[in-house]
Amino acid sequence: MEKETNKKANKLFYEQKNGYDIIQREELKACEDYCKGYMRFLNDSKTEREAVKNGIELAEKKGFVPYKDGMELKPGTKVYYSNRGKALMLAVIGKKPLSEGAVIAAAHVDSPRLDLKQVPMYEEDEICYFKTHYYGGIKKYQWLTIPLELHGVVALRDGKTVEVCIGRDKSDPVFQITDLLPHLAKEQRKKTAAEFVPGESLNIIIGSIPDEEDAKKRVKLAIMDILNQKYGIVEEDFLSAELSAVPAYDVREVGLDRSLIAGYGHDDRVCAYAELAAILDTEDPERTSVCILADKEEIGSEGVSGMKSRAFERFVGALCDAQGVKLENCFANSFCVSADVCNAFDPVYPDVSEKRNAAKINYGMGICKFTGHGGKSESNDASAEVIAHLRRVFAENNVVWQMAELGKVDQGGGGTVAMYMAERDIDTVDAGVPVLSMHAPYETVSKFDCYMTYKGIKAVYAEK
Repeated sequence: MEKETNKKANKLFYEQKNGYDIIQREELKACEDYCKGYMRFLNDSKTEREAVKNGIELAEKKGFVPYKDGMELKPGTKVYYSNRGKALMLAVIGKKPLSEGAVIAAAHVDSPRLDLKQVPMYEEDEICYFKTHYYGGIKKYQWLTIPLELHGVVALRDGKTVEVCIGRDKSDPVFQITDLLPHLAKEQRKKTAAEFVPGESLNIIIGSIPDEEDAKKRVKLAIMDILNQKYGIVEEDFLSAELSAVPAYDVREVGLDRSLIAGYGHDDRVCAYAELAAILDTEDPERTSVCILADKEEIGSEGVSGMKSRAFERFVGALCDAQGVKLENCFANSFCVSADVCNAFDPVYPDVSEKRNAAKINYGMGICKFTGHGGKSESNDASAEVIAHLRRVFAENNVVWQMAELGKVDQGGGGTVAMYMAERDIDTVDAGVPVLSMHAPYETVSKFDCYMTYKGIKAVYAEK
């Protein structure tokens, strides 16, 4: 009787299982190999520009070519389009016409960071600093005293662009924001976390040796001289620069079992790499596969390189025009995975999550029916049919997955690019890798979840 009861319970109950209890032993090597590639990509992609550059390099090795108006687009053709070097779109043309829709995966490659202000350099009491304006949602105190690298570009008045990367090479100096010593922090400790350090105090030390010339601001002059000699820039050039301070941390394995990966920018380059790797491995799909690596998600997907931009319509519209298909008909029949991270349940901070619906480390790709705030505001809320479709695809391809929710109902929330894809009349669902310490300078993910997210997106691309 007990055996019969268990048989019925197994049939009728829904029970999640740890991925390592499910995965076949021979697939563990594929998981490790995939994660090694991801770790290399993340190490070399500290900004959206670097992620796009590295994505193009990987794509060209796999036969992708830049899209050009009027080029022949046969089934199996692989093309990409770089949007101003800050966002990237790739496509593999399918056997079926675009009137039957495309299969799309959309992620973002920007991450929280500290951007230099346009007039950033100043000297105070013979120490030279850069002033910053933080980008995206951060806990400001987490950025104090950590080593920082400087990445970005300086656009000169003559039209040339100078690339800047200081701190990445082990022989380079790094930068830092100071904090009060605990002996003098009595008043500081009384402040809330949000008040602990004002945004205007996130100023980066860049030097302290004065120039030999008898002039005002001698340390600033010495530092500007170094930059001029190395990059050929003057202070005015900062007005047309995009320079960002990012954590100077290498991507590392975590735990004695090496099951986790710590690094800067998992949100959302972990999903961006998953869909990039998936489309690079896609050959002769039934429906056209499209991969989007967007910018500006952390500040609302704004601007010409964000997901609100019509650059996406321009790219897919050109593909549709080549087949004599209306773009609106393509969108109406398309399917999109908004590949973005979700929060992983953290046993150290259990009170903010509703455990029955929270994603967990090592339980696979997290599927979020909705994101948003409170009563699902500012969210794409995927239909039951869309979730069922994904369940079927994953079941047919042995993808380990779980449902996910961004904290308790009244606790907070967040957004993705999903609602902007849905506004284009595209069936869309959020799905991605669960993350511990999201938006911190050093985030943590599970190797197993990374691999299953890649496997899940590849399965979606392969659907008929």
